[in-house]
Amino acid sequence: MKKTKFMKLALATAGIVAVLSGCGNGGTASSDSSSSSSSKASSSEVSSVALITDGNGVDDRSFNQSAWEGMVAWGEENGVEQGANGYQYFQSSGESDFIPNIDQALTAGYQTIFGIGFKLQAAIQEQATANPDVNFVIVDEVVDGLDNTVSATFKSNESAYLAGLAAAYSTKSNTVGFLGGMQISLIEAFDAGFQQGVADGAKALGKDIKVISQYAGDFSAPDKGRTIASAIYAQGADIIYGAAGATGNGLFQEAKSLNETRDDKVWVIGVDRDQSEEGAYKKDGKEDNFTLTSTLKEVGEAVKDLAEKSNNGEFPGGEHIVYGLEENGVGLTDGQLSDDAKAAAKEAREKIIAGDIVVKDTLK
Repeated sequence: MKKTKFMKLALATAGIVAVLSGCGNGGTASSDSSSSSSSKASSSEVSSVALITDGNGVDDRSFNQSAWEGMVAWGEENGVEQGANGYQYFQSSGESDFIPNIDQALTAGYQTIFGIGFKLQAAIQEQATANPDVNFVIVDEVVDGLDNTVSATFKSNESAYLAGLAAAYSTKSNTVGFLGGMQISLIEAFDAGFQQGVADGAKALGKDIKVISQYAGDFSAPDKGRTIASAIYAQGADIIYGAAGATGNGLFQEAKSLNETRDDKVWVIGVDRDQSEEGAYKKDGKEDNFTLTSTLKEVGEAVKDLAEKSNNGEFPGGEHIVYGLEENGVGLTDGQLSDDAKAAAKEAREKIIAGDIVVKDTLK
């Protein structure tokens, strides 16, 4: 039986400069990584690693991009370049690409293969079973019973709770929204945590706050995301939290358009990585930003951590590693939150870690 293990992450933030140009299946993307005299090891001494994306690319401004940035950072720290003897990504346009992309990575000799996203669970399980001498990692899902496979999941409901609390302290209209991708348990955990945080914040403030929750049924449909965001804002919401992959890009597009043309500001809460850059806009010649805060899922740090463990011969095969607030695997940025909102989120974080607040991970 697979063990579940909670691991600490070293979350020192580093500036990563990478050109995230899209590539086809098994293609290459440009990178500025290079060897240096301070490198830990030469490329011949480092285990090569590959990343298989889900249906979105490594420039999706969200989940896949965070994973790729972590892999680039690992390569830079180990003095290896993007390519056959270092690290690479294989971009999938859909589920039919998963097995062929893994096959390409295996043929190229990559020794550790990461499947980014729950959709790759079946493909990783199949290929890991067939290739017991290769290390595999599935992110955001679980593969049981394989000693060469690590499952990495995140308590996203915990950071979503903090986002909901922050939204309650920040809303002026007392209506907020949640935009989900596909309505699956993984995304419902975000929704459940967010709604619980809003409710607790409303109670503490003596407010009556409405939450409008809607799902797009897709992680790769920015147009649909924008349409849903428009409808939620039209119902009076001044803050929307999006957990929808590339579909969430449409949320940012709609918020930007509204803020450029109206006086009452609307906000977005980002997901998986700090999305403050996506919230930048100009109005009347002045620069502004509508990203209120972002929930963090340290996918990049998990990728970096597990790639390093594989490189050092310490790959924790067979384990299910869970990253939550206590492990610094999820979190909330300060963003443009008020002091009161930040203080409330900080207090709640401590209570969640201590077990005084138990965050729901289901809408039931």
